[in-house]
Amino acid sequence: MNTLNFEEIQTNQEIIQIARNNLDQGPWDYLVGGAESETTMRRNRLAFDKLAFKPRVLIDTSSIDTTTEILGIKLRIPVLLAPIGSQQHFTKDGASAATKAAHKFNVFDVISSVSEPDLETIAEAAPNPKIYQLYIHGDEKWTQDMISRAVEADYKALCITVDTPRLSRRERPMLSKYDARSTRIAFNPIHAASVTWDSLDKINNMSNLPLILKGIATKEDAKIALDHGAEVIWVSNHGGRQLDYNLGTMDMLSEIVEVVNKKAKIVIDGGVQRGSDIAKAIALGADCVAIGKLQCWGLAAGGEEGLIRSLEILEDEYASTLSFIGVTETRQLNKKHVCVSDPVNLPHEMSSWVNFPNGRLT
Repeated sequence: MNTLNFEEIQTNQEIIQIARNNLDQGPWDYLVGGAESETTMRRNRLAFDKLAFKPRVLIDTSSIDTTTEILGIKLRIPVLLAPIGSQQHFTKDGASAATKAAHKFNVFDVISSVSEPDLETIAEAAPNPKIYQLYIHGDEKWTQDMISRAVEADYKALCITVDTPRLSRRERPMLSKYDARSTRIAFNPIHAASVTWDSLDKINNMSNLPLILKGIATKEDAKIALDHGAEVIWVSNHGGRQLDYNLGTMDMLSEIVEVVNKKAKIVIDGGVQRGSDIAKAIALGADCVAIGKLQCWGLAAGGEEGLIRSLEILEDEYASTLSFIGVTETRQLNKKHVCVSDPVNLPHEMSSWVNFPNGRLT
């Protein structure tokens, strides 16, 4: 798979094309699809597309600083690798390949509790700081055991996903008869559906790790999350893969930023495809973005090497955007740099790249 010279690849469109060539229909459908009509997934992209920049000129941008800091860790660009429990379907090394790429490139890796291999093996794959994301798939004793293992393996924060009370209906893989669920941990809908804010307090008391809540979609829940000790609010609709007909995450962001009022860091995912998307999210008040599909396209194209190249392209796009806007550092971005405008492309899972034959790959 890695006979290509990835240094010659100049766009993430090429990465996606290689990934498509490497994947059978089943894993491809699982990667690119969303829930039911895929309206939420498309709205994620639309919410980015309807934002335009308001650039300032005649500013010295000969030196650009793309870095940021979250949870005391300095990142090369404001990007996290989102937790994905199916990376082994895209590269033989699974989540270990992603964490090695995160280490070499210097971004945070968020490890899913249903990742393969197990959390200890992933921790040993590279010495970079990692966040452990947990689905509540068991009782209190099981939850304590999983968190204790993460603490022992030196994970730096605990991320609880709160938008998955049950398995969703993702029709593309259903039609392909493809089941990508992890074989390591059985999903128990009784436990997942019964988690409450009171449950969260018990979970938070199981360790001293900073608490991240992933799946916050309203200002009301953001406020409650702060009251329950969240240090990071992760604005997410699971990439449009859980609840259909939800808002796009960028349409949720502003009211959540206002409520949080810098009392916690804010991460956002959902439709992040280009460096310009990073700039838009930061301008509207996020501290970092997280990438899921783009991460897996890189892994499917070439494992660790493919993901690193995808991140390098994303970095170059982000630095270019900052320069064209007229800012020299991530922290200078603010809402004055963006405005609402008309989108020009039909939104879908790869609509940022307009040179595919027929507009997209299926």
